[in-house]
Amino acid sequence: MSASLTVIDEPENLRVALGPDLMAAVDLAKAEKSASTLKAYETDFRLFKAWCIARGVNSLPAAAETVAAYVAAEASRSRPSTLGRRLAALRYAHKLVGLPLPTDSEGVKATMRGIRRTCGGGRVRKAPAVAAKMLGMVAAAPTNMAGLRDRALLLLGFAGAFRRSELVALDVADIEETVAGLRVTIRHSKTDQEGQGVTIAIARGDVACPVKALREWLVAAGIDAGPLFRPINKAGRVAQARLTDRSVANIVKAYAERAGFDASTFSGHSLRSGFLTSAAAKGASIFKMMDVSRHRSVETLRGYVRDAEIFKDHAGAGLL
Repeated sequence: MSASLTVIDEPENLRVALGPDLMAAVDLAKAEKSASTLKAYETDFRLFKAWCIARGVNSLPAAAETVAAYVAAEASRSRPSTLGRRLAALRYAHKLVGLPLPTDSEGVKATMRGIRRTCGGGRVRKAPAVAAKMLGMVAAAPTNMAGLRDRALLLLGFAGAFRRSELVALDVADIEETVAGLRVTIRHSKTDQEGQGVTIAIARGDVACPVKALREWLVAAGIDAGPLFRPINKAGRVAQARLTDRSVANIVKAYAERAGFDASTFSGHSLRSGFLTSAAAKGASIFKMMDVSRHRSVETLRGYVRDAEIFKDHAGAGLL
């Protein structure tokens, strides 16, 4: 959250006495959340604040009745999962400055339960870019600079079951090519907020090799340090900056459409889910899958395995 939100209720003399040390504490407290989470929280709180201003009520601190009324008002145009994240943002804003948490009120919880019961809380799942579809997508990549980058991004993203934020955060220094494939160091991730880091292996491919595709992109772009994946202008010039995670989603959608698939059913997560679904269908060990995906819970991965094997040894097979 922004610094202005985190000191709003501190006494003036305390803010003056603590000065830069207080602001340093604020910055460190915010560092417990990833940049993408903080960005989402900022947006969520801004929407809530605008709603409160329009009604002449306080947003920080907010009354439990205000929060309950807000989620009820938003229920007709926002999914329950979205409202859940907005409540998390409001909770974080209050918690950061030591205020009572209106989101913990039984009234707010009951309102959310009613919303889920009335509106449903089913998650909208995007299509996995399974191996067969991935081959079709990368086959549609042109031979120009953008095509080389996109081919490498898609294949590496799939082969490493990367989250899009992890993919765009990679630097050249995080990649080590070996005889067997690539060793890729992921320095931060959704499940590694403290940045302890983890190294995963990327296997070489027989038909479309992520190792070869990445090497061809780096050589063509003249990249030997810094961000792995970068924007390219219309003249084909490679920038020094880093691609955004939004760009990953756009690239996935664009190549899904080129390959003849419904682009609206794909997202940046399709790379990660595509690898896991394909590996499960091939009979890969769930623990080997976890080595690549870095999931902490076996239960989370069971969903991918179930989807891949939903017709295998079906109880109804041969009955009709």
